[in-house]
Amino acid sequence: MSTTSETEPSSAASTEVAEKPKIEPLRLPSVEEIRGQDIWNNCAVRSVVSGVMGGGLGLMMGLLLGALDSPLMQEEMSAKQQFIYQAKQMGRRSYSSAKTFAVMGLIFSAAECVVEKARAKHDTTNTAIAGCVTGGGLSAKGGPKAACFGCAGFATFSVLIEKFLDRHD
Repeated sequence: MSTTSETEPSSAASTEVAEKPKIEPLRLPSVEEIRGQDIWNNCAVRSVVSGVMGGGLGLMMGLLLGALDSPLMQEEMSAKQQFIYQAKQMGRRSYSSAKTFAVMGLIFSAAECVVEKARAKHDTTNTAIAGCVTGGGLSAKGGPKAACFGCAGFATFSVLIEKFLDRHD
């Protein structure tokens, strides 16, 4: 009986050794992966892609919000007139939203990329600065006060989203 109790601890120790994960060798990136990273690290490429994606998001939001708009005189319009009115509203909303979101994505991405490269850091400060530039730029037509509020508001929103997504360490 003493032999079984002596073998149990040694078998437990051998299973612990077997359960350790194997260390795999590091894999160097391929030439294609390095080229892809170099392309993506270009601020112009990043900005254009963000602008296009923002435009697509704005288009979808415009379609949704345009569909929710209803004509004021529904009773006086025929079904065909209502359909035409809805289609025009959706088109106007889609174009306007797509343009706004595209510009917003382009400016934000460009500002964040340039600030990140200038500071040589990837942190929340870059997001705050990019948000300020974007908010200030989009609301600059309203004057300096509007630009300041736009800067503060968009910077705050950007940092909150960044913290929520927790992208930076």
